[in-house]
Amino acid sequence: MRLLLVEDERRLAATVRQGLSDEGFAVDLVHTGPDGLWAAREHQYDAIVLDIMLPGLSGYEVCRQLRAASIWTPVLMLTAKDGEFDEADALDLGADDYLTKPFSFVVLVARLRALIRRGAPQRPVVLTVGPLSLDPARREVTLRANPVSLTPREYGVLEYLMQHAGDVVSRSDLLHGVWDTHFTGDTNIVDVYVGYLRRKINTPGATMIETVRGFGYRLVAAVPEPQQPKAS
Repeated sequence: MRLLLVEDERRLAATVRQGLSDEGFAVDLVHTGPDGLWAAREHQYDAIVLDIMLPGLSGYEVCRQLRAASIWTPVLMLTAKDGEFDEADALDLGADDYLTKPFSFVVLVARLRALIRRGAPQRPVVLTVGPLSLDPARREVTLRANPVSLTPREYGVLEYLMQHAGDVVSRSDLLHGVWDTHFTGDTNIVDVYVGYLRRKINTPGATMIETVRGFGYRLVAAVPEPQQPKAS
């Protein structure tokens, strides 16, 4: 089994490499983000151990670029940071697992073996509703092949609506699916973000996000808006 280890702390990197070699892995070691990105693009690996804090390119950016290039080698991220938001960022960008330093070497080996058993994940399916497309791998949205710039929260709301295209989605559904079950702010925040999205994806003469009064919202393929009768 062949691994790529991308770690800039040289003493730690040497120790981890030796330990993994003793466990029967063949390990390629590089110390910078650009070198890690190049190696992962040029060679086949069973898994990649990727530090987040790297010179040249962060581990986040390396992972993002690999997934954007449709390279689905399992990635386990290492970081000296701690906290659920760092973990969430890593997983959102396509990492498959996460360990915080200092970590147990036994756990690292177990996690790697589990990742390798599962194999490379399949590429997420591109969501399409009428002229609107959302690519979860690249986190890109296009409308009639033109890119649409969205904030992370706008993206989350749109992704949820596209996953339930044609169905009525309540404000509560969106809060639980995009924010979290413990959200205690004003529920009108959903209406605010739906308004932002409408300005970006509803085109002249067509509506994609419909309001279903008393129930919520529904995303549909763009349909012509009714013409106002001309005054005689």
